[in-house]
Amino acid sequence: MTRRTVLSAALRLVVAAVVPILLGAPLGLSGAAAFERQTLEIATKTGVHVFSVEVATTDAERAQGLMHRKELPEGTGMLFDFKRDEPVAMWMKNTYVSLDMIFITADGRIHRIAENTTPMSERIIPSGGPVRGVLEVVAGTAKKLGIAPGDRIGHPMFSGR
Repeated sequence: MTRRTVLSAALRLVVAAVVPILLGAPLGLSGAAAFERQTLEIATKTGVHVFSVEVATTDAERAQGLMHRKELPEGTGMLFDFKRDEPVAMWMKNTYVSLDMIFITADGRIHRIAENTTPMSERIIPSGGPVRGVLEVVAGTAKKLGIAPGDRIGHPMFSGR
């Protein structure tokens, strides 16, 4: 290979990686494909509700979250695993869909719910105490299903299961 061929190939790789980001595309192989999908259950007074969630476990995945998504179907969401109990803060920067953020303690109990978050906002949304994870679902889900603080999350990430 000539030096020009190598440079041309390298430039094509950079363009292929950078242009989608500049155009607002999600990071990863094809956006949602970069996240592992798992099943999660929420036990409430109204029954058990099952969700298909993408799990964000690395710093890069947690930073990306649901940014740049134009929709989030009901019954789906994203579970952020912080790997240890700590106060966390979320925001809605580059997130087009209003969400309910469900803050969850290590034993799987819902600590707090931030309902109907404002799309594209950089306002900080605090957990209000140490949590192990955060579940993001489409706005209105908590109210619709009767999800409340104290309800239990069933997922291997939490010790209550």
